[in-house]
Amino acid sequence: MPHSTSIPGLSSVVSKLMEGRSPMATLARRGSAESNGAGMSPQDTCPEGKVAFLSVVVPAYKEANTIGEALHRLTQVLDDLDRPYEVIVVSDGNTDGTPDIARALKLPHVRVLHYAQNAGKGYALCYGVKRARGDLIAFIDADLDIHPSGIARFLDLLETSNADAVVASKIHPESQVAYPPFRRLQSKVFRQLVEIFFNLDVSDTQTGLKLFRRELVDACLPRITTAGFAFDLELLVLANDSSFRVIEGPLQIDYTFTSTTGWPAVLHMLSDMIRLEYRRMIGRRNGTWVTCHTIDTTTQPARKNPLQKSSPK
Repeated sequence: MPHSTSIPGLSSVVSKLMEGRSPMATLARRGSAESNGAGMSPQDTCPEGKVAFLSVVVPAYKEANTIGEALHRLTQVLDDLDRPYEVIVVSDGNTDGTPDIARALKLPHVRVLHYAQNAGKGYALCYGVKRARGDLIAFIDADLDIHPSGIARFLDLLETSNADAVVASKIHPESQVAYPPFRRLQSKVFRQLVEIFFNLDVSDTQTGLKLFRRELVDACLPRITTAGFAFDLELLVLANDSSFRVIEGPLQIDYTFTSTTGWPAVLHMLSDMIRLEYRRMIGRRNGTWVTCHTIDTTTQPARKNPLQKSSPK
């Protein structure tokens, strides 16, 4: 999804390495205009013994041509899940009518949030998550590249594996993917760099479909400083270093790629990666980097599975 932001050159990375600009901290200060569609109230969050409330955050930038079809397809899938849900569309400084088209659909569980200035995909995701009510939180791109049926599969995987997160992988053996050679090369090189830098046991950090438990999101999001495309990478690195369990799942891509990742975006991603590894290295040296999350499985009782359905009355 083409979330465009100003792109720093690699020469500017060193001067910014020690900056601690957290998108979540910025959200607390930044004024915005929000438009809420009809949906479930905060009191509708899932009580004990019920199916977990699901929030799906959809960052959108220049998606006027696809947002209507994307939301109809997404809500059709979610309606079939037999669980309470909300969809949060975050309009990332759009001027092409994307938020107006989304609002005009008047879908009952969809909220449309908008702010005036384009700030990047990572900022949009943080903005949506901060306002999400769910026990489970999913991210999915708005460009129709990824079929939303994967959300149902990921919910099953989260339940059966008792993992903390499921992320889509284009190289999963069950994935159905066809994408351009240049994108394939980009993905391969990026995966290798991620493995070298971060020892992250996730083959595909950037694919636009992910599902998280609330505990992981609450623990990791306040620490994130990246607002652009590297947001996903930083979130997964923090989760991995915090001992949360992240697994991969298959995805179906049955549309022509509409998003663009040219060389400027590649350079921006590399600069973010270098900055993240520098922060991680310094943080480990001075003891400020994450080590493990707060849930101690040796002293805490077994975690109740939030996906468990209540017995019918």
